[in-house]
Parts: sequence; structure tokens; C-alpha cells
Amino acid sequence: MSNTYLSFVVGEEQFAVNVTKVLEVLQKQTITKVPNAPDFIKGIINFRGEVVPVFEMRVKFNLAERDETKGYVIIILDLQSGEETIRIGAIADKVRDVITLNDSDIKPVPAMNKDFNTEFLQGIVKLNDKFILLLNVDKVFTSNQLQQLHDSSEVLKNA
Repeated sequence: MSNTYLSFVVGEEQFAVNVTKVLEVLQKQTITKVPNAPDFIKGIINFRGEVVPVFEMRVKFNLAERDETKGYVIIILDLQSGEETIRIGAIADKVRDVITLNDSDIKPVPAMNKDFNTEFLQGIVKLNDKFILLLNVDKVFTSNQLQQLHDSSEVLKNA
């Protein structure tokens, strides 16, 4: 079986996410900072009249910080948390391609030490001599972090 993915770059790394999770890709825009938000939350944006929290993938994945003068895109994603769908924006350096991958091409994530959480990686694919890390976006955040995202957007909706 094959699936379609949106591939994108964060730092020097290439990632991809199943297109069924992607609503839209937005060009660089103003992000309103939220006081006391977790480090990985850059702030909020207005997406079609909805308040959407935006997270910085570089911070979440412990990658080097972005030069503030550089451009970026915001990938709007729908995450599943139990019965609830949580809409978030994810900052990436740039979008690459939409790619179709056969399940047989996806390799398991190699075992790492116990301190390194790879649960949010669905697998790894080698394409054109470059590894692409496939994200399981529903597992990028812990349930506590998802609750924080949900709570912060609810508070702002009702403000």
C-alpha cells in the first residue's frame, strides 16, 4: 500500500507528514506571542477565524535556532487526542515536495538509548541519498502538552 506525504525541511533535516493531517501551508506571517507559554510555542495566529497555537519544530526537536531574518512556512495540522481534534501550526523552514511512499519503503526507527523518545517517528525513508524522518504528528506532543495547547487556545478564544 502507498501513502502520500508532505515533505519539509527543518534545519538540516528533512521530515514528512501524511497529507491527511495537513490542512494548509501558510507563508511567513505575524505570530502573536502568548505570555507564559511553553518554550516550543511561538504564539498564536488567526487561521480562517480560528485561534491556532503555533509551535517551533526546531525547539521541539532540539535543533539549532532559526535566524530571525530567514523565511519560514507554517504547516496547519490536525492532531488527534482521544476523541478530540486539535488544530495547530508547525513552523518549518520550507516545504519540499508532496511524495508518495510505499509502506515497504518505510524502515523502522533504529533503537536509541532509553532517554531518546522516538515514539513520534513513524519511520524513516531513504530518498535520493537523503533520509526523511516520517512524523506521527499525533504523538509529537505528550497528552499534557496537548492539553496545554488546547487550554491556551480555549482561553484566547473566549477572551
